[in-house]
Amino acid sequence: MIRQVNPESDAGVITDIYNYYISSTTISFETETISVEEMKLRITQISTDFPYLVYENHKGEVIGYCYAHLWKERAAYHLTLETTIYLRRDCAQNGVGTALMRELIKQCSQRGYKSLIACITADNIPSINFHSKLGFIKVSHFKNVGIKFGNMLDVVDFQLLL
Repeated sequence: MIRQVNPESDAGVITDIYNYYISSTTISFETETISVEEMKLRITQISTDFPYLVYENHKGEVIGYCYAHLWKERAAYHLTLETTIYLRRDCAQNGVGTALMRELIKQCSQRGYKSLIACITADNIPSINFHSKLGFIKVSHFKNVGIKFGNMLDVVDFQLLL
C-alpha cells in the first residue's frame, strides 16, 4: 500500500533505511548518519509542500519511501522538482520502487509540475536502469564532483518531462 508519509510514525524506519545507504554505499553523498529527530524535521519540511510517499508491505511495515522537493531554489525553477527514492535493502527488484515512483510522478503531474530530475551517482547502475525504465532521460554527467570512501565520484542527472 502506498500512502502519504506521517513524520511522527514513519521517521524511525525511514531513518533506518536511509542510514544504511549513508554508511554503506555511495548512493547517498551524505557521510554521517542522521538521527530520527533530524529525519523527522526533514520529512516535515518536505511533506508540507511536496509529495512524500511511503510503501507499506502486507505486514504494515514501511519498506520504501520517495519524495519530490525543489530542484533549485530560484523562483524560475518552481515547476521543476528533484526526486528521491530509497527502499529497504532487501526489497529491491520486487516492483515496490516502480509503484512508488509511478505514484510520485502522477502526483507531481497533477500538481502542475513540468519536470522531474533524478540526481544519481554514476556508478549506481540499478538506479540508472530504474529511472530509464520509467522514461527519465540522461541530461548531464558531472565528473569527480563528490568523494566518499576515498573515491572520487561522478553524478548523472536524469530528467522526466511531465
